[in-house]
Amino acid sequence: MEPPSGKNYLLLNRQRRHSIDRAGLRVFLSAVMPALGVKDESFSIVFTTDDVIRRYNRDYRGYDKATDVLSFPGEDDYLGDILISSETAYNQARQSRSLNFETNIRRLLLHGLLHLKGYDHETDNGQMRAIERRLRRKFRC
Repeated sequence: MEPPSGKNYLLLNRQRRHSIDRAGLRVFLSAVMPALGVKDESFSIVFTTDDVIRRYNRDYRGYDKATDVLSFPGEDDYLGDILISSETAYNQARQSRSLNFETNIRRLLLHGLLHLKGYDHETDNGQMRAIERRLRRKFRC
């Protein structure tokens, strides 16, 4: 499926439990994408349930549990796909003193985009974490 004209991302909500602020996410993405050097590349963001993300986590990473965000890199000018479990994001926000649901969604989206841009916190000696901390402060997420 092609992104809508004028945008290089597709935003899909495949869950109904938690309301997603699409307009707020568009504003956030319009600020974050240039900071990450996302210009002509396209990508998809899919909001899903714990059950669905658990299956992806099990099938592609070998972890049979739900997680908050997964990123699947693409090829050429397609950066890839970001899956976010709205259920896990909501529960994380409920347990946090400093995060609300919308802020956590933005944080997870930033994290997923960094992965699509090639960063990997599991192997890069702290580079991704440092960049992510700086961008979280800049974009208040």
